[in-house]
Amino acid sequence: MNDHPIAIRDAQLGDLPALLALYQSSGLDEPQPMSATALAQVEQAWLQLQAMPLARVRVAQAGERLVGTLTLFILPMLSHQGTPSAVIESVGVAADLQGLGLGRALVEDAMALAAAAGCYKLALSSNLRRAQAHAFYEQLGFAQHGKSFQIEMKT
Repeated sequence: MNDHPIAIRDAQLGDLPALLALYQSSGLDEPQPMSATALAQVEQAWLQLQAMPLARVRVAQAGERLVGTLTLFILPMLSHQGTPSAVIESVGVAADLQGLGLGRALVEDAMALAAAAGCYKLALSSNLRRAQAHAFYEQLGFAQHGKSFQIEMKT
């Protein structure tokens, strides 16, 4: 990484294989072979994301290697007098490069994009067991707010 400056950019279709590997390397997804059905679902999700002008998959790249990613959603809101909000999802940094500032650079990039879009807040959620991630987000200025709820959907 020292040999190559980090560039943060929007992901491209050709990045999908590297993104899928990065999701596994970072711990976002379980390491497992990708079935043809799963790959088709990912490609469909990619097309859907690309059709959403306010959704951006951002990647950090060092040389030819993708080393980090996150997805940023800018959400139009009716509340707050129509002021948009933003949500970060799927933050991941290659396992061998964690702790070197890549996550910080990606989140700060998302913060700047959300601010430029006029968002009144930027939110993310994190698993309760990920204490190290919580400390990371707090260092970036995030504060715990409210309570997060989810329900697992059967597919």
